[in-house]
Amino acid sequence: MKINFISSSLVGGGAERVLVNLANHFVTIGHEVSIITFNHGDDYEISKDILRVRLHEGKINNHKLRSANNLIKHYREKNNRPDIVISFITETNLISIPVCRFYSLKIICSEHITYLQKGNYVTKFTRNFLYRFANAITVLTSFDKPFYENKGCKVVVMPNPCTFTPLINDSVNREKVILSIGNLNRYHHKGFDNLIKLSAPILKNNKDWVLKIIGGGDNGKEILAKLVVDHDIEEQVIFTGFRNDINKVMQESSIFILPSRFEGLPMVLLEAMSQGMACIAYDCKTGPADIIDHEENGLLIKDQDMPEMQDGLTLLLRDEELRRNLGQKAIKSLSKYSVENVGRLWEDLFKSLYPLK
Repeated sequence: MKINFISSSLVGGGAERVLVNLANHFVTIGHEVSIITFNHGDDYEISKDILRVRLHEGKINNHKLRSANNLIKHYREKNNRPDIVISFITETNLISIPVCRFYSLKIICSEHITYLQKGNYVTKFTRNFLYRFANAITVLTSFDKPFYENKGCKVVVMPNPCTFTPLINDSVNREKVILSIGNLNRYHHKGFDNLIKLSAPILKNNKDWVLKIIGGGDNGKEILAKLVVDHDIEEQVIFTGFRNDINKVMQESSIFILPSRFEGLPMVLLEAMSQGMACIAYDCKTGPADIIDHEENGLLIKDQDMPEMQDGLTLLLRDEELRRNLGQKAIKSLSKYSVENVGRLWEDLFKSLYPLK
């Protein structure tokens, strides 16, 4: 089958990581795969067998119109038209759906955040009106499914695959590091502001521990760095910027914390668990409760309950055996999120759109 993935760019982000992982998997099992982008940026390694199509240039000033025009021109050539288009993220889906409908191409639109994140007028228009014209919409959890079904969409729950190979030998020496990861410019969404506030007294009482936050975003970093200074924990908080060796950092760190106010299905949590980290997360809408069984393979904390999060984090800092047990059970609990298993769910969706193939 000929599959096109469409994304704004391949700049670092969870959805982009999922896209590349799926594309690499599909080409490995024999599909013909292309990745199309509208903006510069290639932070991820893709298979040499994947065709990379960059539709970045053009004389039209409006970015969305330029991208749509470039995609129309690309698919004007019949040889460029695929059996399936998989478009990632709401604003890219806005561009992809009309073009695919024009050429009668099958299109699957992939949502990677919950509908509770309202977004701008473009997001609202795409969700409320345009999605019904796609052949299918994928969402990360069953929580979002009724919302899109009520809009007249065909909806399939499609979890993210874990992008990292699960750690087999968890005898690595872990440093006293609390790790958190995400785009710093989205610090409110990711809860990094609250993370600094809640961790400050804990770090002050445990001088041998550090909080390491991975992620790009200069504006967010400036705001968060000021919070760090205000709470007098500059010596124990490290902003690393974007890293492309996250699995290595996870193997070296002890605790992963997800302080988000809302999520889709947080892939970074799956990745941390795959690397044997002791994980603690707010039970925010949506995602963490789909992944963590409380006190079995991680700690699930009442949504935005800062004192309870502080208690759970303190417990993990003090109990090395608990950290080890949670990390080992976390690795064993992720089989359903393997790229092979998630890939089969995608294959089933393809077959439903081409029942005779």
